[in-house]
Amino acid sequence: MKKLAKVLASAMLICATMFFAGNEKEEDMQPILGVDNWVDLGLPSGLLWATCNVGANSPEDYGDYFAWGETQPQPKGVYEWSTYRYCNGGYGQLTKYCNYSAYGYNGFTDDLTTLQPDDDAATANWGDGARTPTKAEWQELINHTTAQWTTCNGVNGRLLSASNGNSLFLPAAGGRWFSSLNVAGSYGYYWSSSLSTDNPNCAWKFDFALCGQVVVIYDRRIDGYPVRAVCSAR
Repeated sequence: MKKLAKVLASAMLICATMFFAGNEKEEDMQPILGVDNWVDLGLPSGLLWATCNVGANSPEDYGDYFAWGETQPQPKGVYEWSTYRYCNGGYGQLTKYCNYSAYGYNGFTDDLTTLQPDDDAATANWGDGARTPTKAEWQELINHTTAQWTTCNGVNGRLLSASNGNSLFLPAAGGRWFSSLNVAGSYGYYWSSSLSTDNPNCAWKFDFALCGQVVVIYDRRIDGYPVRAVCSAR
């Protein structure tokens, strides 16, 4: 009961205010444009995680939805191959981030497997220093936190609690594919910066569900998912 009470109290703290966690002082944090608050979960990498999504104003706010490698939401809200920035209008017609010629437009390849800063929604919207986490960094977060389904100001999501007593709330924001928002409130999908090299039409994402699933898995680059940024401590 004491452990559960501690977790719930941590969730309430996150929802009540945006904050600097742990013993870090504000002047010691990376001065990233567009966000003032990062949480230190005591991870081996030392990474700090943003307390809200790119485009959000609070931890429970869904924020914006981005196709992988795009830095703004689709202006007409349509997420499909015909609207995707880095293809020639269709599946298997990639024009950037392609390691297999069979998936590239006219056999195109460039062997880029991680988002460059100009294509990273976190960097583009919050400035140098902020970036989208890699596949490995999402896995590190899973490995070093305990996940619990909870609500924050009435919004469903996952609370990831670390052994140092700090926590991170990720809203179950669902995703946008074609022209609608899907499964919001039941599933959470968050992009990584890592391409799926086995199928470059896809990229890796963090995926959690009401049923208890918490995994890193790949999905179509054209789908619109939130981005949660990371940065390095000074």
